[in-house]
Amino acid sequence: MGSFHAQKFAAIDTARLVAVVDIDERAAAAAAEACGCRALTDYRQVMDQVEAVSIAVPTRRHFEIARAFLDAGIHVLLEKPIASTVEEARSLVELARKRGVVFQIGHLERFNPAFVDLGDFELNPLFIESHRVAPFKLRGTDVDVVLDLMIHDIDLILGMVKSPVSSLAASGTSVLSDELDIVNARLEFENGCVANVTSSRVSLKSERRMRIFQPEAYISIDFQNSGLAIHRLGDEEMFPGVPEILREESSFEDDHDPLMREIEAFVASVREGAPVVVSGEDGARALEIAMRIRDMVESGSPVALSRQA
Repeated sequence: MGSFHAQKFAAIDTARLVAVVDIDERAAAAAAEACGCRALTDYRQVMDQVEAVSIAVPTRRHFEIARAFLDAGIHVLLEKPIASTVEEARSLVELARKRGVVFQIGHLERFNPAFVDLGDFELNPLFIESHRVAPFKLRGTDVDVVLDLMIHDIDLILGMVKSPVSSLAASGTSVLSDELDIVNARLEFENGCVANVTSSRVSLKSERRMRIFQPEAYISIDFQNSGLAIHRLGDEEMFPGVPEILREESSFEDDHDPLMREIEAFVASVREGAPVVVSGEDGARALEIAMRIRDMVESGSPVALSRQA
């Protein structure tokens, strides 16, 4: 993932890529050669040479490395999940606030063109259903499916509902790894909305789809193919007593580069003070719910929710 970040930084005019850092010297050299920058093997080597960094390392190293850069007053784009624990996440958020630096979390689906296009539509979800499933891959197995895949949908749902989670239920199991590979969770919010979320990395096909039901509208987002469909009641009748249903469809396959959008948004926040699209607070909130779900599945019993959730 880090090499993809480097390619995007190298391709934009608003930033200059200084170096690629990887503990694997050959990986660093290959990425640096492709991007026309220096190759280094220790992140501390660039701390006095950069204004901003993009961190894409195993989750267990997120806290250590992000804390070092934030404490040095360097702006940080940190891949999701924000940290390994909620306590680490909150510590990073507080440090970024104290140092006055940009701290953005890499929840990439926020930059999917289909989701971005939904921004002009007034949302009032009553029921949300999401499926994020994929065939098994070794990449990402340092964390379970909740932190690898489901956390994307948790972040999106929390942002859309804008109400505290009042209760949740979850179940799942490991299949091909030592971590949870398939999980289903039901989130109930204080405003009455319910979200049913399924994530799997042991499926035969790939699908990333979310369906949103609300008064007088049904919305379907296809994150995999960048498609958006909105069905809503019209003012006419199709037949006597049968309301008219209007359908609007959008497809963004020719404009499908969420990572470039994410990188550009980060740079705009650093250079121009633009609002951070996915803040550290957003990342910490998504992580807390994800950890509650994981703990519930592993313990087989309800887990208390904090008021912050």
